[in-house]
Amino acid sequence: MCRNLLFLLALALPSTGCLAAAAAGAAGGIYLTSRGAESVVEGSVDQVASRAEAVMSDLGIVKEGESTENQGDQHVLKGKKGDLDVSIEIRRESPSTAKVEVTARENLAEWDKEYAKEVLNRIVQKG
Repeated sequence: MCRNLLFLLALALPSTGCLAAAAAGAAGGIYLTSRGAESVVEGSVDQVASRAEAVMSDLGIVKEGESTENQGDQHVLKGKKGDLDVSIEIRRESPSTAKVEVTARENLAEWDKEYAKEVLNRIVQKG
């Protein structure tokens, strides 16, 4: 439904500046994926990564690794919370937004989507 609305807005808005504003307004909706949760979040990759690290600390997720790729356009944080392996992938979507995917893996075949959604929701709220 939301994607259809964005498509209609894209057709109705003649300039790319308006389209960017419409897309930015849509940021914050959280969607469950096959392994976790994702959303487009307001802020640069660096800003969102800082918020994600703060959320990890707040939730007691022990940071185990971090990487930055594509000249800073992608940032990955990895951590552990009990038996869960938590991964937060942040990719530049636009100059003012980033796409964030959070996964919380219990084992090779099981994912805790609700926990991933909780982590992502806290990242969105810190914005």
